[in-house]
Amino acid sequence: MKHTIYMMAAALSTTGVSHAQQPLTPKLLWQLGRVSAEGISANGEDVIYGVTRYDLNANNSEKNLFQIPISGGTAEQLTSGKGHRSVVHIDRTSGDIIYLQKGQLWRLASGSRKPKQLTKGKEPLENVRFSPDGRHILFTRSVSIKQVHSTDRHTDLPKSNAYVYDELHYRHWDTWADGKFSHVFYAPYDRGKIGKAIDIMAGEPYHSPQRPFGGREDAIWSPDGRSILYVCKKKYGTAYALSTNTDIYRYDLATKNTTNLTEGMMGYDKSPSYSPDGQRLAWLSMAEDGYEADKNDIVVFDKHTSQRYNLTKDWDGTVDAYQWSTDGRGIWFTAAVKGTVQLFEIALNDNLARMTASSIRQISRGQHDITGIIGQSGGQLVVSLTNMNRAAELYRFDLHTHQLAKITSVNDGIYAGIASSNVEARITKATDGKDLLSWIIYPPDFDPAKKYPTLLYCQGGPQGALSQFYSFRWNFQLIAAQGYIVVAPNRRGMPGYGVAWNEQISGDWGGQAIRDYLSAIDDFAKEPYVDTGRLGAVGASYGGYSVFMLAGLHKNRFKTFIAHDGLFDMRSWYGTTEELFFANKDLGGPYWDKQNQKTYTDFNPIEHVDRWDTPIFIIQGGKDYRVGIEQGLEAFQAAQLMGIKSRLLYLPDENHWVLGAQNALVWQREFFGWLEETL
Repeated sequence: MKHTIYMMAAALSTTGVSHAQQPLTPKLLWQLGRVSAEGISANGEDVIYGVTRYDLNANNSEKNLFQIPISGGTAEQLTSGKGHRSVVHIDRTSGDIIYLQKGQLWRLASGSRKPKQLTKGKEPLENVRFSPDGRHILFTRSVSIKQVHSTDRHTDLPKSNAYVYDELHYRHWDTWADGKFSHVFYAPYDRGKIGKAIDIMAGEPYHSPQRPFGGREDAIWSPDGRSILYVCKKKYGTAYALSTNTDIYRYDLATKNTTNLTEGMMGYDKSPSYSPDGQRLAWLSMAEDGYEADKNDIVVFDKHTSQRYNLTKDWDGTVDAYQWSTDGRGIWFTAAVKGTVQLFEIALNDNLARMTASSIRQISRGQHDITGIIGQSGGQLVVSLTNMNRAAELYRFDLHTHQLAKITSVNDGIYAGIASSNVEARITKATDGKDLLSWIIYPPDFDPAKKYPTLLYCQGGPQGALSQFYSFRWNFQLIAAQGYIVVAPNRRGMPGYGVAWNEQISGDWGGQAIRDYLSAIDDFAKEPYVDTGRLGAVGASYGGYSVFMLAGLHKNRFKTFIAHDGLFDMRSWYGTTEELFFANKDLGGPYWDKQNQKTYTDFNPIEHVDRWDTPIFIIQGGKDYRVGIEQGLEAFQAAQLMGIKSRLLYLPDENHWVLGAQNALVWQREFFGWLEETL
């Protein structure tokens, strides 16, 4: 039963379409510039940012750099042309910007618009950082450690193409293991000339940055430039596949000794960052080995006391990302809160042992996601922000008034001609009596006197936040613009409602979370403008699993289904997925262990396939090793052999996501084409 509705801020919503506005289309979506913050200028007055634009005809993209005053004003384009540019260093003395393009360093002198190429090495540079004195750089590079490929093992067979493995973790995300590992290097640097590079992980079969999503945040300099800190999971093979135990290591340049700074901390430890005075080191930490969605805390090591302090252990939430304040007396961080992502502040005491949850304060509010903290300039934070009607732009957040003000307007011209959707938060009572929030996204020309087809959106993760994100594939504004109402429940397992709510889904995939979905759609279907004869359910990953489960349990609620990279048979999935720590935690363990029987029977979609009777569209990436190709093919084959109207979209070059521009357009055309046929 609905008992409250929160309306979207008037500036971000609309109840009708003006004559100048049209619904969002897939092509318009791909014309939007994608904004990424790169840093604060040397004088602290400007923000440097990138804008990525896609050329659909060429099926590629380019990223150029811009700057704009933080106080607001006119943006200035700094670079132009094909390629991707990412800032790695802003010289605080000269104001020069050094960026990476095609694996080489370029310098853009302050006030100049003519970049100069600094390096021309044969090996591309990645994840570059300059030492505090500018005389050294660290970077990452792949190094061959293991002989896995047949041409390495059998040199007399140069035309062979085979891989040999003795342990698990033979593939990850979208790549087969080839015996190469990403290592951290450092080298002398002088005006574009790089001296002899030293591999600080020489001979080790481990990765830094972490695969598949680690980046520049995984390796940093100490403030005195005498050591390098890097994140690494020093496990190999089967042990690597079973563990999330990354640690933060310190390599001393003088002694060449490596020290584990997080010894005994068994979960993920990552994102190390020193306080401005260099006396404290912070990082993000999870406690449990094997639990990738564990509560994420901010831990600080204080040099004065030689002690570690968990600053957020008593706070009932999980941290996304953090940044030190410029005076070192506070930490800003972002976290999910009731279907949004907000800013928080930790006010630090001189004695960190006395810190409590009361030292943590939420400082932003609103129907939006703050997707990143770029930096601080005086009393302002520069952040990136999205909502379900707008892609990311940069904003300044006033630390005194707590007001947000827009800095960039990259997509304002396009959005001026696009009709927005009204977005509401709706509260439903779940089957266990708890409040369940769902985002309801309406067509831009919504008329409550009419009847509308309605889609239940099932989120992946399963512990992924369903917040005010703006996706370029699962785009709610785009779906609503085609005439559908979207119901997006914040079901069990999502952050933003306390640690217990987040943890409840582990071992209970087919239980309360599925009941939450049915509660949300059944409640909303009572509205007179919902066409109950035209309900659909759609989702990817765990959302695809949810669709497969609902297809066998829905009791004629839905008229159509769409599942992208969903888990269909939990036995075969356990036997082919690569990150077994995830499967062991969330499923309870292997299918041959009788204690996990419910996971592989009651909570296994294939066990309910005999009750499938509704059209279903199945999408599968060919390079998805998280949810292997057999899952989509098994589901499609079952539907076909049972005589159910079904379709398979196979994307051989895509992984768990769809990254190619033209492939994404195919995805959207087929997605809406299927809905047009079946709903």
